[in-house]
Amino acid sequence: MGPTSAIVLFAVVWAMVFFIVLPLRMQTQGEAGAVTPGTPSSAPANPQIKRKAIITTLWAVPIWALIAGTILSGAISVRDLDWFNRMATPDLNAD
Repeated sequence: MGPTSAIVLFAVVWAMVFFIVLPLRMQTQGEAGAVTPGTPSSAPANPQIKRKAIITTLWAVPIWALIAGTILSGAISVRDLDWFNRMATPDLNAD
């Protein structure tokens, strides 16, 4: 895995973790009782994006390290994941 692949893998892992962390401990404007005009009552009252980005990074780094380590060790390769094509392609040499 090259440096570009590692960065792309980290970005994908970070984004996936961020979408999991984003709704945690969210209080809507309707629950807070202060709805800003022009926004729905389901909009977050205080989204705490910076805090959630930090939490996301703290979770994404070990997850990325585990995935990158697995890829670099060779424990799982693309051939291991390509089971569908092996099943769909008939063996022409089998008689």
